[in-house]
Amino acid sequence: MGDSSGFSLPVQRNNSPVTALRVAPNAQWVSTSTGRIATCAHSWMQSVHWVVGSGLYVPSRTHGPRGMNQTTLRICQEISALAECRPGIAYLARKLGLSERAVQYHLGMLREAGLLVYRSKGTRITGTIRQASVYERIIPTEFDTALGIRTVGEGVHRRPVGIAEESRSVIGKLAKKAARKVRRSRSRKPSQGKGRCTLMEGGTSASSTAGTTTYPPESKLASGTSNCPTPKIPKQRTRHALNRIGRRHQLARELVAQVPWLGNANPARIAWVAREVADAGWSADEVRAYLSQFAIGDGQGMRRPSGVLARRLRGATRLLRTPQARQECVQAWRDSRQATRGEHDRAQYETFGPGPSSPSIQRLAQQAFRRIADAQRTEETVMYEITADTTAMTLEDLTRDEVIDLRAAAAKDPDVIGLAIDLMGEDKARRLYTNAAVDRYKASQEISA
Repeated sequence: MGDSSGFSLPVQRNNSPVTALRVAPNAQWVSTSTGRIATCAHSWMQSVHWVVGSGLYVPSRTHGPRGMNQTTLRICQEISALAECRPGIAYLARKLGLSERAVQYHLGMLREAGLLVYRSKGTRITGTIRQASVYERIIPTEFDTALGIRTVGEGVHRRPVGIAEESRSVIGKLAKKAARKVRRSRSRKPSQGKGRCTLMEGGTSASSTAGTTTYPPESKLASGTSNCPTPKIPKQRTRHALNRIGRRHQLARELVAQVPWLGNANPARIAWVAREVADAGWSADEVRAYLSQFAIGDGQGMRRPSGVLARRLRGATRLLRTPQARQECVQAWRDSRQATRGEHDRAQYETFGPGPSSPSIQRLAQQAFRRIADAQRTEETVMYEITADTTAMTLEDLTRDEVIDLRAAAAKDPDVIGLAIDLMGEDKARRLYTNAAVDRYKASQEISA
């Protein structure tokens, strides 16, 4: 019966039959119980499996479950796992997928079999907070009598000290069952194993009211292939658009992979530092171009690459506000890299470059090219007025916003860098407009010359 089939459980010992398990309601309290409190959850589950398999308990109810079954064992597993034996009916119903009425039936059977007793009964007063009942896990006296378990102590606080030799194999099997987790059995569907009396599977009649069935000729079946009129189109997985946070992390990963001095940086920290340019729609190339040409400060005193990046990205969105300005910056950055690479190759493989081989003629050509460039600069329509106070001003007197404005003006008109070189010298011009901007200006002047 129940889950304990497979071996016989002793229900009597020394020709003393064990009576049927039936505990009266007034004996279902810890103060009036004849059993003993279980010392652990495992020993209590052993007694539960013994009661379910012995068949000694028969419910007194004429409705509800006819006896203990697998559902009872599942409820006992949940009760044994509780630190305080206070199983709420709603909790057990939700945990095991049962109805509250079913849980109440099985708890009543456990009390009637002597496996649970009240320590305090719950309240069901309308309008107040309902309290769950507190139980004690009890091992019935019939269990100790049937297996020959010797106990010491008084009342419900007795504890076992030994067992009969002939019952050791039975207690071992009960221990295995108590350690095994009882799961919910799968219910069989009524339609399994039965044929359907439909035209799809033959049916019981040899004829059909739908008329005769015509078969295709053999010529159309010889190849063994057929063309489906509606071919199945495979679904193409579409990539979801990144949100703002995803765009930040994508830009951070690209920067860590492409910028050499960010190789050991944390991408999550870089995503937080570059959040302003990422939200503005900057790409990794645009950030690299800005860092190469317009970045202010080298991050002295910063220990982390993220701190250097945060320092150099300050004011970037104010300097390059439109996508067109950013594209122009990227193009200028790529041109400067190509010019630098070409200058390096020319210095490595050529002494001077294409032109006359005579040094005196080369000097005359260079002087002529410089005079032509000076004449072109004087004919420019846009003139920049620089007062004496401005020339006397040092770079340390300029604010950060003023430096950003001057660099933005130089990005629009590179001739500003040439005027700055003439007025304040190349060293100060490089400090103001960065080395990359001055080198790019000088390279363009050499090409035009």
